[in-house]
Parts: sequence; C-alpha cells; structure tokens
Amino acid sequence: MTSVLVVGYDPQAIPGVDGEALRAALDGELARFGEHGIDAAMALVVFGESAESTLIASLAERPWDVVVVGGGIRKTEQLLPLFEQVVNLIRRHAPQAAIAFNTSGGDSVEAARRWL
Repeated sequence: MTSVLVVGYDPQAIPGVDGEALRAALDGELARFGEHGIDAAMALVVFGESAESTLIASLAERPWDVVVVGGGIRKTEQLLPLFEQVVNLIRRHAPQAAIAFNTSGGDSVEAARRWL
C-alpha cells in the first residue's frame, strides 16, 4: 500500500481560527486517502516550537511515497523559514519521497495522487 504524510500547520496555533473545526476537516481529508487505498498520516507543526523534532519523528515512521506540504505553511509569508525547514527536512529524512503541494486542506489526496 502506498503511503503519504501530510505536513500542515497546527490549526490550534492559528489565532482567530476555529482550530477544532479545521482539525475536523483535516481528519476528513485523511479519511479520503483511505477511500483511495492510500495509507496516510498527518504531522502538524508550529513555527518556533518543536517543528523540527515533530517532523523528523514523523518522517522516520516509515518510508513515505509522497510528502504533501500544506498551503498554510507554504502560502504564509511569515512562515517562509518554516517552509524552507520543512522542505529540507523532507529532503534529508525521506529522500525517496516525492514532495507535493496542496492548495488547501481539501485537496491533499489530489496533490499526492499526482506523484503516485
């Protein structure tokens, strides 16, 4: 079975956002992977805290076929250093994985399938 890791910004750490509702939507997207026969997991990180150790632990869980980096990390200008860190950690700790980018939390399956 193919495997995908989705890396996103922890919705609980976003001021003014209903983190629980966003997390429920992300969990729904993980369920969609299963509908396509893809084993998926999620790593949620926060800038300036334990992003590196969290991501390294997730990348080391298994050999991922694709790692999807979420738009919340990629599209936020203030998170550019985190985005760079994420891409470089993927390159170092999961060199066999393709790297994909979603446009929102609702199209991670499609982003991953472009590389499967």
